[in-house]
Amino acid sequence: MPETLSQDNSLNFDTLAPYQPRRFVPARADLTNRDVVTALYQRLCSREVNDAEQLEQWLLDRSELESALAQYRSILYIRMTCRTDDPQRAGAYRQFIETVVPAVEPLSDHLDRKWLEASERLDYHPPRYAVYSRAVRSDVDLFRLENVPLQTDNALLSQRYQTVTGAMTVPFEGRDYPVPQMRKFLQETDRTVRQQAWTATGRRYLQDRDDLDGIFDRMVSVRDRIAKNAGFANYRDYKFREYHRFDYTPQHCRQFHAAVHEYLVPLQRKMLSFRAEQMGLSSLRPWDLSVDPLGRAPLQPFATTEQFIARLHAMFARLDGQFGNWFKVLMDDGLLDLESRQGKAPGGYQSALYEARKPFIFMNAIGANDDLRVLMHEGGHAFHSLACSEEPLWAYRHAPTEFCEVASMSMELLAAAHLSVCYDEAQQNRWWREQLETIVRILISVAVYDAFQHWLYENPSHTRQQRDEHWIALQERYEGDSVDWSGLEEYRCPLWQRTLHFFQYPFYYIEYGIAQLGALGIWLQSKQDMPRAIRNYKAALSLGGSRPLPELFAAAGVPFDFSPKTIRPLTEAIGAQWSQHCNNSKPEAL
Repeated sequence: MPETLSQDNSLNFDTLAPYQPRRFVPARADLTNRDVVTALYQRLCSREVNDAEQLEQWLLDRSELESALAQYRSILYIRMTCRTDDPQRAGAYRQFIETVVPAVEPLSDHLDRKWLEASERLDYHPPRYAVYSRAVRSDVDLFRLENVPLQTDNALLSQRYQTVTGAMTVPFEGRDYPVPQMRKFLQETDRTVRQQAWTATGRRYLQDRDDLDGIFDRMVSVRDRIAKNAGFANYRDYKFREYHRFDYTPQHCRQFHAAVHEYLVPLQRKMLSFRAEQMGLSSLRPWDLSVDPLGRAPLQPFATTEQFIARLHAMFARLDGQFGNWFKVLMDDGLLDLESRQGKAPGGYQSALYEARKPFIFMNAIGANDDLRVLMHEGGHAFHSLACSEEPLWAYRHAPTEFCEVASMSMELLAAAHLSVCYDEAQQNRWWREQLETIVRILISVAVYDAFQHWLYENPSHTRQQRDEHWIALQERYEGDSVDWSGLEEYRCPLWQRTLHFFQYPFYYIEYGIAQLGALGIWLQSKQDMPRAIRNYKAALSLGGSRPLPELFAAAGVPFDFSPKTIRPLTEAIGAQWSQHCNNSKPEAL
């Protein structure tokens, strides 16, 4: 894919202005300097608060400081992931993690306690701050000074994972490719090419298998110590509290796993069986899952990055004028880094720049159809950030992750109403078939990945062999015999290492499942009344994190529920829609 834009737009961060002039943090404060940062925290710790007005201003000043510091950390992280081969960027991020963050943690805990004490002393409990106070009280209960260095160790291990995976290249057909670029070969109609690309990628991961296993072994040990220090039986229970999961429990997650197995696994088996039939294969291999089953060339939604951006802007603008204007902000301010290149970390994300109150999008586009879905997804996150940008309280400018993913996954489906920007009618049918199959695969993957993590941390003394064996057992339970893995066991065992969430965002996966169900509910709304669905979507996004999770879902017009009661009818809706979009096939033949 030709590169038409800067390879590293993160340099534009230097020109970002705060959303509003600073009142408390000096304009030229050096936020890399631990002493400067801690002095600002200490000023808030020592400030007298004698009435509600003073408490309100104290909270706004704290929010300003936290916004500035969170943005600075985000920028350091973005710059590092954009160029993992740059030791200066890696060093800057590491220095921040090792010096500033550990110094701030105990001071932040002091501020949490000050808020709770002042609220009680002044009998100041307005409904506006109910969600905030609940979260602060939980954080106070969770904080342990002895965990600060352990959390630093965990963050540095996460950085090590980024460095190892970001440096990976795969030798293939006479040149070296960054790992994300190997995805395009899995869409080649030549089955031999697909097999060779799949195995070449697998061999490359095997080279770093021991290193990644070692990183994860240390992570599990560190995380288990953090949990035990805080009085929890395991890291799973600790993380549920840290993530402020007030509205569901591990038992609800197990209910989700079971419902997915009961309803979605049979649908995926049907989808894969039809794929094998169309491809004329007695069984599918792992390199047969991304190619068009009728042997057509891969969908190509764009030829250049410039065209990619322009087409996504057009799709968002046609869906809703405000969405178009919001995406234009990212375009104009250089807040997009989209191309895959050597030295760039894998994956994609949206990072909120909290002081500027603007989002940044990072991804590894290669000109594939999936790039379209990824940018629509990250665009939804960006719109969420912009929808609540006027919220003065930093803590409310980010919603619970379960609803953040509703914002992104819904946008994948809503924006698809304007696929004609990229595709003709037949290609749109192909896109919808692939998207619906992807949704089923995501929901099943969520169940597998979440169940895997529950086991990992309920059994922190597990061996590497036991870890691989449990991974395979889960794969076989949810995949069955739909894919033939014979002779590929060496590649299959360490596949879990490719999921960065296990390393960087432990237990951040069930959110995708909960949110996907919410997004499907919004999509079904849109099929009945698109303007109403968009109004509900925007209204819910504008609330940020100021309401409990069930209320955010209710504002979007969907239930906060991931039981069989919700999963069964949504599975039926996906299956019916998939049948309609299967190319060259009549629904009754499916």
